[in-house]
Amino acid sequence: MVKRRPPATLQWRTIDLHLHTPASSDYQQMEVTFLDILQKAEARGLDVIAFTDHNTVAGYRRMQEEIEQLELLERLNRLLPDEKERLEEYRRLKEKILILPGFEFTATFGFHILAIFSPQKSSRELEHLLLDLRIPADQLDAGSAAVGATTDVLTAYRLIRQAGGIVIAAHANSSNGVAMRGFPLGGQTKIAYTQDENLHALEVTDLENKSRNSTAAFFNGSKPEYPRRMHCIQGSDAHRLTTDPQKKKHLGVGDRPTEVLIPEVSFEALKELFESKDFTRTRPRRVTEEPPYDLIHSLREEGPNIIQDFYETFETRGGKLNSILADVCAFANTNGGTLYIGVGRDIRKPVVGVSDSETVMQILEREIGKRINPPVQFTLDTIESGNKKIVRVFVPRGDDPPYALDENKIYVRFEGETGLAVRDEIVNLVKRSLKRIPAPSAAPSEPTEQSPEGLTPPEPPSEEEASPRTGVEVVSMSERGGQRVYTLRDLRNGNVVHNVTSKSARRLWQYAIERYSKLPTDLSEIQWMGNLGLLTKRGKRGQYRYDLVSRSAEGYRWFFGVTDDGLHGKWRQLVGQEDE
Repeated sequence: MVKRRPPATLQWRTIDLHLHTPASSDYQQMEVTFLDILQKAEARGLDVIAFTDHNTVAGYRRMQEEIEQLELLERLNRLLPDEKERLEEYRRLKEKILILPGFEFTATFGFHILAIFSPQKSSRELEHLLLDLRIPADQLDAGSAAVGATTDVLTAYRLIRQAGGIVIAAHANSSNGVAMRGFPLGGQTKIAYTQDENLHALEVTDLENKSRNSTAAFFNGSKPEYPRRMHCIQGSDAHRLTTDPQKKKHLGVGDRPTEVLIPEVSFEALKELFESKDFTRTRPRRVTEEPPYDLIHSLREEGPNIIQDFYETFETRGGKLNSILADVCAFANTNGGTLYIGVGRDIRKPVVGVSDSETVMQILEREIGKRINPPVQFTLDTIESGNKKIVRVFVPRGDDPPYALDENKIYVRFEGETGLAVRDEIVNLVKRSLKRIPAPSAAPSEPTEQSPEGLTPPEPPSEEEASPRTGVEVVSMSERGGQRVYTLRDLRNGNVVHNVTSKSARRLWQYAIERYSKLPTDLSEIQWMGNLGLLTKRGKRGQYRYDLVSRSAEGYRWFFGVTDDGLHGKWRQLVGQEDE
């Protein structure tokens, strides 16, 4: 169940999968030729590019037709000197750069979707696909972003993927993007648009932003309502050859590229990357004189969380190996995750590295395979930071939970902590496993007038959905045999855990129980905003934790250890944050 990837088989390559040509009606330099674009791509060090004109493949088709015409003249021995020079230049550049056909499709609500295909896919096939996506036949060469918008997002994802394409939500966090802020879109619809199984990746404009509020951080699998971790890349969305000197946001070819770690320069290698669960093989390519991008430094800035953790050293004695195995078990039972061995949590300390990475990987491969059941999938490899080798252990979310260490220790991941699962958590893991049994198939329902996108209209928010989305709710407390027993709700996923005592509680649970036992008797001391209240606020900017309360005719609900990313709507206003 282990995959070992020798580092030497992979190389970093530079891609820009969002380039327009004069075939797009809004292209800003209509005098630019296809050779100009390819030569600029070469100058920017690009290994792979894609022509993605608006709702058309006319640009890619015209380039192919130009090359074919030159080759015909060559066979007829009728090439003029300048034509021979152009043909030779095309051949030279095509040997150096992989040029992929594609288009930028406009779906309902004006959302843009990139569709990238193999060079083996003919322009005629792609035009048939555009017709299936309801682009009018007489508009196939228009290159207009306003054409279409009659096919819903999820249908477009499905049809593009069925046709063999890579499906990417274009500039997802910006204008015409499926995750743009401020667009009046229901929460369930936004989740569907960014978590759909047919979507390979999100193109974002803030990939180099390493704050907790960046788009990539939001879709890293740590948010309960967005559990599917998404590949995030960047692209130039170039509508011109070079950056506009007056409007710097109008980028040129290769101004915002991505680097990918792949075994070869091919469409198949790119597709395999985007279909994999290895999220460390993409990074922003810096085209300025800034220091090189360091993945490990960026991850340490995020710190340990539900999907990642760090070990400064590796030892088979002293419990260190058992802790690593417990984390692997917990990742498989929860959301999946990655361990980095050879680097500690404290970003102020230098990277130590692993002196004998091969031996460490051999031990991990043996121990994980022997001591965790059922067999868990995992990938072992090494990466470098500051000339130090780091062993990386990647564990996807398991399909056959619960996974147990040494037959009877079932671990789960909670925030940045691994702990033994309690009874109710084990029950939920078993239920998750049982859901893999397919239900009797039913014919898909047709889109209705009320739900033009074929989606089930989201129900009004329930009481739980109105609560914060991280932290713990103390649901109730009772006395049993002279001991206080609590019922808690994990606000990330809504799971309720019964029979929790101070002794059995993990760290955040213990905090919630302690704070609950010290609630003020005079509720007027609480900072109220309507029916929402703030008890305490601790930490520093970007890493606050809040204790909160809500009241209704049914009584009070108490929430503890809520983080910034668990706040929404009026909760954000209550604590003094701008509502995003």
